[in-house]
Amino acid sequence: MNPQLAPWIILFLPLVCAAVILLVGLRSKIISAGLAILSAVVCAGLSWHLLLSGAELTTSVDWINLGAILGPNAPFQFTVPIGLAIDWLSRPMLVIVTTIATLVFIYSTAYMAHEEGFGRYFAGLALFLFSMLGIVLADNFVMMFIFWELVGVSSYLLIGHYYSKASAGDAAKQAFTVNRIGDFGFMLGILIFWSITGTIVFSELPGRLSAFEGSALWLAIAGVLVFCGTVGKSAQFPLHVWLPNSMEGPTPVSSLLHAATMVAAGVYLLARVFPVLEASPGALDVIGWIGAITCFGAGLMGLQQNDIKRILAYSTISQLGYMVLGVAVVANATHEATEAARAGVPMFHLFTHACFKCLLFLCSGSVILAMHHEQDIWKMGGLWKKTPVTFLTMVIGSFALMGVPFFSGFFSKDLIIEFAFFKGWGWFALALGGVFLTALYTTRMLWVTFFGKPRSEHAEHAHESPLVMTIPLLLLAIPAVIAGYPFIQEQFFPIAHPHEVPHWVHYAILGLLAAGALLAVLIYRGAPQKDPVFIPFFANRLYIDDLYAQIVRFAQDGTAKVSSWVDRWIIDGIGVNFSAKATWVAGFTLRFLQIGNIQAYAFFFGAGVVVLLYLLISK
Repeated sequence: MNPQLAPWIILFLPLVCAAVILLVGLRSKIISAGLAILSAVVCAGLSWHLLLSGAELTTSVDWINLGAILGPNAPFQFTVPIGLAIDWLSRPMLVIVTTIATLVFIYSTAYMAHEEGFGRYFAGLALFLFSMLGIVLADNFVMMFIFWELVGVSSYLLIGHYYSKASAGDAAKQAFTVNRIGDFGFMLGILIFWSITGTIVFSELPGRLSAFEGSALWLAIAGVLVFCGTVGKSAQFPLHVWLPNSMEGPTPVSSLLHAATMVAAGVYLLARVFPVLEASPGALDVIGWIGAITCFGAGLMGLQQNDIKRILAYSTISQLGYMVLGVAVVANATHEATEAARAGVPMFHLFTHACFKCLLFLCSGSVILAMHHEQDIWKMGGLWKKTPVTFLTMVIGSFALMGVPFFSGFFSKDLIIEFAFFKGWGWFALALGGVFLTALYTTRMLWVTFFGKPRSEHAEHAHESPLVMTIPLLLLAIPAVIAGYPFIQEQFFPIAHPHEVPHWVHYAILGLLAAGALLAVLIYRGAPQKDPVFIPFFANRLYIDDLYAQIVRFAQDGTAKVSSWVDRWIIDGIGVNFSAKATWVAGFTLRFLQIGNIQAYAFFFGAGVVVLLYLLISK
């Protein structure tokens, strides 16, 4: 196949399949699921081919070219290409997105078999895949922003799949609205880069940073504004609130969102503009602190959650915090390594996280299906005997999440913490705290869900999921273990390593991991009927959601009061009442002149003529 053609097929095939499903496949489960799976499989095959061949290419066509329209003498030139870039960053990302999408699509055929809107669901999945692939392949800011917004639209449709359920509709609207806040900053950042450098193409930006010479503040502002897009999409503090609520969507959607698509887009963006961020220490400081605070704060919020999917959602936020922190701590850290090797550090954790987080969410879906769609872990218990495959694979995914040695997360997350050691005690301490919290809430989830006695009738009669669901679990369990090993990692990303990390750093990481897991076992070893350590501050998500609710309520009340004042004093007072009163006063005054006496009218006319003659003569 022509290498120039493969990226276009990868990009547009899911869109074509989504359109066909909507036109002719909504009433046929076989057509809708088959077309969506076909698009994912073909895209995955082509992506693996590009990765293994090491292809490097850029193909583009002009979409907007004002120079061609207005001529070479136009006051300014502006060109926006639809450009697809196949390079060291997009090749492995394509493989991650399409491979995981294929497994999730197949898994969905069983999970959604008896759910409403089966065809609509698969059309949404195909559209979502198209949108994410556009982000991965984009070679310029404008094209990425277009697909960035399409991801927002398609995620809105998928999160709100059960639209008749009020909480699902609210979650979809919240996800869409919160992301628009971050995207507004992203758009402003794009405009600043274009206005100062004159380009929107990623590969051209590093060579034009001299335009910011003497304007370090503007470079930092532009970098932070672009980072706002990451704060929204990758659910970083303070725009993290939408991600746990997005669990209202079907579980396979949660798996796709959290593993390799929407939330990964923000980290991918930072890796794409990494050479630009390295030139701005001010922007990196903001990025580092947001990432460190998020990885620790999300761990605190996950400690007392009882919904199995929400626990995993907060773990995703925390791990995304590690990736964002990784961008800051590795920048300019190892000058012997290439820029790609430095940017590869957070991408390495994105890669391993995609494997084990997809596994964990699909395992949670298997548990939920076995429990007849019950998601509260305190109504589970004793499931390890009834769902052995799900139990085994979830243990593997959990060990990778915690960073247990010889599992994938151990290699990628510990690398970020090691770099943080050389960047400052604040970031390092928060990253270490995240290790302890991750081990604590993950072990709690495992213990309460799978051990002890069944706490409900559904738990008593739980059973293992069908093969079409358990086979993807077994397949994902393999990379959840080995994805961090050098012989696998070297095929995906070049990786930089810090110099001479003290041994006590490794011991501290392992010690905190063991302490968190052991503490959870000690607290929950009796598998009680309810949570014995109830901390409202953590259970209520540090009251951040409540604070936002109060702000929204205050804003609504304030808007209502302002609208009432404007309506009363501006619209009615000036626009209506003032006009009416002015008309009445004018009429009241003029009616004294309308007395109905002809002699009086003649007198007024003569007086007027005299006044006019006086004015003319006085000139």
